[in-house]
Amino acid sequence: MTLKTALYEQHVAMGGKMVDFGGWQMPLHYGSQIEEHHQVRRAAGMFDVSHMMVVDLSGSQVREFMRYLLANDVGSVPAPGKAMYSCMLNEQGGVIDDVIVYDLEDNAFRMVVNAATRDKDLAWINRQMDTFDVLMQARFDLAILAIQGPAARDRVLQILGDTVTSTIGLKPFFSTVGNGFFIARTGYTGEDGFEVILPEEQVASLWQEFHRAGVQPCGLGARDTLRLEAGMNLYGSDMDESESPLESGLDWTVAWEAAERNFIGRAALEAQRDVGLSSKLVGLVLEGRGVLRNHQRVLCKSGEEGRITSGSFSPTLGKAIALARLPIGVNKSCEVEIRGKRIPAVVVKPPFVRNGKSCL
Repeated sequence: MTLKTALYEQHVAMGGKMVDFGGWQMPLHYGSQIEEHHQVRRAAGMFDVSHMMVVDLSGSQVREFMRYLLANDVGSVPAPGKAMYSCMLNEQGGVIDDVIVYDLEDNAFRMVVNAATRDKDLAWINRQMDTFDVLMQARFDLAILAIQGPAARDRVLQILGDTVTSTIGLKPFFSTVGNGFFIARTGYTGEDGFEVILPEEQVASLWQEFHRAGVQPCGLGARDTLRLEAGMNLYGSDMDESESPLESGLDWTVAWEAAERNFIGRAALEAQRDVGLSSKLVGLVLEGRGVLRNHQRVLCKSGEEGRITSGSFSPTLGKAIALARLPIGVNKSCEVEIRGKRIPAVVVKPPFVRNGKSCL
């Protein structure tokens, strides 16, 4: 069964090239992926991310549950409005999914999970709830818009400022609620931006309002090159249940303190940390001509090999870039096998681009 978001008709009417994405009909682009990429880096673009799943959790023990469920720590004290990025792990330390969690109030959290993993995630969360007083609600009634770019704040204030007055002072990685809109200053592009969660029946009207205000629609293609330039992992490519956060450049999302907090996968991560890693996720910049693609072989001077997990041409830098899983000792240079040729590449620390500027 092919799924469609509430904005499907809007995408088609605006000339979106629709493709299957994890069972969803989603726009790849609206004519030019490159132009959409630059629009976000230079002004503001909007993405329909309603295929992602909103999950609300509540109950007298929901805070204790979230501290057990996630590798990052929501904390023992409420922080209303605060957003947090975390991995949800299995007992072996593998990444079931990466999520954004919002601390709503004393006994409530909102979590956004990936579209392709939503059924698996809901089943996993449900199994872990058995010994906790927690209620989970999958919000199939909600849609999500992402407004991203250096002009995103002005456009959001223009359209929603009267609806949510506290948006003016909203800090990065915080959220606010007003008149049925949930607004978070979060995103997946490396630019300033907002994600708006709202009832499905209101999303088409809001999409059109932003479009009339000069915010251009953008598709999955631009979203992928933007997040890659920003050094942001894609689930299923850069990490999955076979890799831990420590092997995926996400060690910063693991909250080791407080030491007494027992989260799922902690013992496995501690054992891996103590033994030492054999591989790591790094950035690559191609020095020669060519385009870096997923699964290409990376050849190291030691004779060891690695693999590209995410690769593309960077419109901002005008170079081919990638995230790659390499042996732990590789730190400077390597070669990538492209159509039988070995092309030199430099190992770098992501991100490649932040706020429209090169980090190289």
